[in-house]
Amino acid sequence: MALFFALALLASAHLVMAFDMGQTTRCVTIPNQMKVCKDVGYSEMRLPNFLGHSNLEGEVVPRSEDWRPLLQTGCHPQAQAFLCSLIAPVCLDAFIQPCRSLCIAVRDSCAPVLACQGYPWPEVLECDRFPAEEDMCLSHHQKFTNFPKDLPKPACQSCPSVEEFPAMKTVLDAFCEHDFAVVAKLCQRRLPRGEPEFEVEGRVEFIRQGPLLSYDTQHLLQQWLLINLRCAYGLVRPGRAQLYLVTGAVQPDGTLALTLLFPWHKKDANIALATRKWKHHRC
Repeated sequence: MALFFALALLASAHLVMAFDMGQTTRCVTIPNQMKVCKDVGYSEMRLPNFLGHSNLEGEVVPRSEDWRPLLQTGCHPQAQAFLCSLIAPVCLDAFIQPCRSLCIAVRDSCAPVLACQGYPWPEVLECDRFPAEEDMCLSHHQKFTNFPKDLPKPACQSCPSVEEFPAMKTVLDAFCEHDFAVVAKLCQRRLPRGEPEFEVEGRVEFIRQGPLLSYDTQHLLQQWLLINLRCAYGLVRPGRAQLYLVTGAVQPDGTLALTLLFPWHKKDANIALATRKWKHHRC
């Protein structure tokens, strides 16, 4: 999926160079099947778009799906607005491109996600292509400049260690050494087009909560899977959910790091025993 996504972006890079602001355009309704931009805040888009796509069913709708994996990571709160301003530009009397400041803000947050999967920020999204004057372009809203400071953020990392059938002492030591420990069921689902999607199924159970927030942890772990795709593929098989005991830490910069994972099998009594003993355990 990641390879297809990156190649799709790079293949369209030359099209933005060829877009002519003076060409004849038309307005069309954003179709229901164009899920990426359906709830972007307006109902009509201009064709050709800023990527040079003019065929709605043959180009625009299927190519819009190429951006979905990046948007699913939640890499920036204005990533959808930025990308849809290119894929499905709003139909007004004037051409409204994204401002350079918006591009820079999205790039600085989302480029590390692509880099985590081994790909550069695509040429089609080079920020110097976009206007600096914010009165005639889609601007970067200051209120979205930073993520909430009290929430840990998932980030790219080396894949955490996985230990099968650990001794009880190993599990208790992991609880002591790390900031948090949770039990989560990870799964990989197949979507209609065949791309795998990683999810955290059901509720997350806290063994050691540490700096994590109860209402955010499930979403946080799912974002970690979507950002660290290479690790996720190694942790979960398609169509099969796997229960894990996950330990990790929140770094000084606020990023989440998973450090050690224990697959929790039905016959593994040591993990269950360690979680019961933890309430009275002294590190």
